[in-house]
Amino acid sequence: MDMGQNVGEINMGGIGDDDLESKSFGGENQDGGSGEDDQDSNRNKARKRRYHRHTQHQIQEMETFFKECPHPDEKQRRELSRELGLEPLQIKFWFQNKRTQLKMHHGRHENMQLRTENERLRAENLRYREAISNSSCPSCKGPTAGLGEMSFDEQHLRHENTRLREEIERMSALAANYAGKTMVNYSSNNCNGTAAAPLVTPSSLQLGVGAEVYGGGGGGDHVSDKQVAFDVAFQAMEELTRLAQIGEPLWSQGMDPTTYVLNEEEYLRTFPTAFGLRPPVYRCEASRQTALVMISNTDLVQILMDVNQWTTAFAGIISKATTLEILSEGISGDYNGALQMMSSEFQVLSPLVPTREAHFVRYSKHYGDGTWAVVDVSLDSFYPCPPVRCRRRPSGCLIQEMPNDYSKVTWIEHVEVDDRGVHNIYRPLVNSGLAFGAKRWLSTLIRHCERFANAVAENPPTTHIIEGRRGMFKLAERMAISFCCGVSASTAHTWTTLSGSGADDIRVMTQKSIDDPGRPPGIALSAATSFWVPVPPKTVFDLLRHQQYRNEWDILSNGGAIQQIAHIPTGQDEMATDVNGNQNNMLILQESCIDPTGSFVIYAPVDALAMDMVLGGADPDYVALLPSGFAILPDGPITGHGAIVGEAGSGGSLVTVAFQILVDSAPNAKLSIGSVATVNNLITCTVEKIKAAVGGDQYT
Repeated sequence: MDMGQNVGEINMGGIGDDDLESKSFGGENQDGGSGEDDQDSNRNKARKRRYHRHTQHQIQEMETFFKECPHPDEKQRRELSRELGLEPLQIKFWFQNKRTQLKMHHGRHENMQLRTENERLRAENLRYREAISNSSCPSCKGPTAGLGEMSFDEQHLRHENTRLREEIERMSALAANYAGKTMVNYSSNNCNGTAAAPLVTPSSLQLGVGAEVYGGGGGGDHVSDKQVAFDVAFQAMEELTRLAQIGEPLWSQGMDPTTYVLNEEEYLRTFPTAFGLRPPVYRCEASRQTALVMISNTDLVQILMDVNQWTTAFAGIISKATTLEILSEGISGDYNGALQMMSSEFQVLSPLVPTREAHFVRYSKHYGDGTWAVVDVSLDSFYPCPPVRCRRRPSGCLIQEMPNDYSKVTWIEHVEVDDRGVHNIYRPLVNSGLAFGAKRWLSTLIRHCERFANAVAENPPTTHIIEGRRGMFKLAERMAISFCCGVSASTAHTWTTLSGSGADDIRVMTQKSIDDPGRPPGIALSAATSFWVPVPPKTVFDLLRHQQYRNEWDILSNGGAIQQIAHIPTGQDEMATDVNGNQNNMLILQESCIDPTGSFVIYAPVDALAMDMVLGGADPDYVALLPSGFAILPDGPITGHGAIVGEAGSGGSLVTVAFQILVDSAPNAKLSIGSVATVNNLITCTVEKIKAAVGGDQYT
């Protein structure tokens, strides 16, 4: 993704009426002058610029391309320039001007709405002024001061007092629920509108909770635990903000120039009172990465603080997550000071890597200059928690507001984990930090935001096309989430390892569906296996993604020709949702995506009538899907040309193959041995075909 181009849309050369004129670059510099002599002699003269007006054919071709891809990359711009006879820079400026024109159009529409809303509020304000001027003080029965007679500072104090009274009343109710007592009510005012000052400590205000929550007398163990949670969260927030800002020697550059790894000795010197000692069998894993993300700071905070949105955005990393308790909803409902206890399970898309289950508190804070911070920290060092094999030291992100609804995100992952159950072929990847580290979280977030931006874009000309495309996005997203949830070693799964020649590493499990509209009713058999091939992940991704190569590995296609019916880009060139079909009129919905930390190709057969209904705007949640597919990960960090094949950094790929097949439409039927044998043969043959297709004959 051309991040620099997207962050700042600069109108160079002006915007025409319909043809969006592009600047001519022959003979003149960018300022319109023709040399130093002309600048000296004609300093006070108007400088002329020459424009090139595109032909109607050129405009029509670029308009058509813009509807499919409003942000063409350099390769696409060169292809357009060859087809249309224009310079690549003219193509670039035309697309910049077109995007700017659309933004101006949307801005005018929003201005009209805001103007109407402003007039309504102005009229309502006049009614309130009249009501206030005729009111009297309930205490002294005298007339109250009108708003017009108050200074700006007095009006500001009244608004602030009102906000503080509402916050105190809310915290009083919260304290009464937990402590079993009623707090002092500070809501009474005197005649000039000044409220009595509550006894609240500064740290309590920063945490968004009243000091009386921790008041003595009858609080009980729950109040004590809650106090611990607030204190730990506040300390973790301070540590996170420092970790995000300090450089060397605390952080050193990793194998990837954009990723930094933690110097543990320096960390213990910098934070000597940090969150308890590490258990002997646990391994420390910490990384930091910064990137620009196509999302506003408040929208990102909303995703992180809403467990459902968080799980959806990071479906490839989170197998399950739950909010155990909301300790504070924050000040004024904007998540500033919000605190909640959570439980989550983090995964790699392979049954050979145990999931990491953690219990922690999540705390968010707004720093007032467009900067937010969200931090996680485990509590098991402070009071008993359920036994886990993963502890989260202060981890999370610092979010800085940027122009054009972008955010600069600094992500930090710092955990202590017992990962002795990881299979040997995945150990280099896990130990490198690529499997669970900051780079994978940020790459997944960037991909999700690009996908969402394309889903809500209104480039298609009609509402019918917009609704159909959004339905396809939603259907493909649900398919990907279902695949990710069913392929890992989550504690929610009961995998059975098949025994026999060549099949001892294939895991199977059954799933029953009765009333789930998103899955066909009956018993589905899931099978998965992981293996290594000595070729780069991009090579495997291209083989499995493109329909022209499908016959090389898909034995269910029966050698039939696969044709692409629809292609919807969802972000970068490699991110797409496709609909494929063959001569048997079978439709296949396919979702594909690749980033530096891995890739996946997920597909599911879809009824043609159901697909037509989704494209027509019907609810995609009622389309039954059984997704299968592939997760492709690097075999470790790239360490250089001297790496040995099969070791970390060799440039090979770790591939997970997973199938879901409906073996019986009756939910209460028993699984037959023949069904297991069929799935076993299917996945074994698929693995052999993939190995043969990539040309590798040496495997671990």
